Amino acid sequence: MKQISIYPDTFNNGSSIPVEYTCDGSDVSPGLSLDGIPTGSQSIALIMDDPDAPGTTFVHWMTYNIPANSTGLPAGVPNDNNLDDGSLQGKNDFGKIGYNGSCPPPGKPHRYFFKVYALDTVLDLKSGATKSQLEAAMSGHILAQGEMVGKYGR
Repeated sequence: MKQISIYPDTFNNGSSIPVEYTCDGSDVSPGLSLDGIPTGSQSIALIMDDPDAPGTTFVHWMTYNIPANSTGLPAGVPNDNNLDDGSLQGKNDFGKIGYNGSCPPPGKPHRYFFKVYALDTVLDLKSGATKSQLEAAMSGHILAQGEMVGKYGR
């Protein structure tokens, strides 16, 4: 499978997420740059989750139906169901639409995976979808994917 490169604008893969993008700061989404979206892609999806959360992988952000010609996402994407470029946002595990940043309990830092998918279709999903609904809709439509990890502890 082809790989997509995903680069946060203000931290490196495997390094600490700046406090601005966490619940201890402004709790805004980081800017992300994308490279390697293959020809033939119809849309892009992004999932940010925390596999180190107690008991489950905790979803912090999902956005999908991002235009395939996108080169990334700006910092501070609004927590709206529908974005100006036609992208839609899902419901995170805080029960909210859009981005809610890293907010682990005190202790060992958690890992936050930013996973991006180039799809051969525009998904037939409304805004507010859950991760399982998004993954089911993407099944069989992934042309390329990539991921990077940020860490945050309190």
